[in-house]
Amino acid sequence: MKICVFCSSSNFLDERYYEEARALGKLMALGKHHLVYGGTQVGLMGALALSVKEARGKITGVIPWIILEKGIAYEGVDELIVTKDLRERKATMERISDGFIALPGGFGTLEEMLEIMTLKQLQLHQKPLVLINTLGYFDELFGFFDRLFRDRFASGRYRGIFHLADGPEEALKYLVEYQPEITTDKWAP
Repeated sequence: MKICVFCSSSNFLDERYYEEARALGKLMALGKHHLVYGGTQVGLMGALALSVKEARGKITGVIPWIILEKGIAYEGVDELIVTKDLRERKATMERISDGFIALPGGFGTLEEMLEIMTLKQLQLHQKPLVLINTLGYFDELFGFFDRLFRDRFASGRYRGIFHLADGPEEALKYLVEYQPEITTDKWAP
């Protein structure tokens, strides 16, 4: 399975975030899953990619020119796809991946994750999305999501559009066992 992982590029995080990224990478490689990610060697992205490579897994990096020019691309990838911009990067990652995992991250990670949710809500794909809630990172975001549902900005039927996992093992199990929902009326409440 080709799994796209969205995550932070920061090198200044609590060590437990890096430990979770490394654990995910190792489990992906041991499970013969192919990592698709943002292509850099920094932050959680770098920790994840290095752990996949150390466990002899496959990696596709998708990186826009503007980031490639910064000299932070991970050279250990099996395939590096260079895109013209961030929009093309997201579209490429979405197209070539079978499922998605979000580790903690900043604005870019949130934006990527929310776009995948929105595309799924609009039934433009039926791929699974899992958020790994390291150190309760997504707790406040899920509180906000509860308000979206409660105040009817989003239908409660979309609560299943993503899955919140406590760790990498649960996330990978969810992806492997995922069955797409079949609906006939995409605009039903």
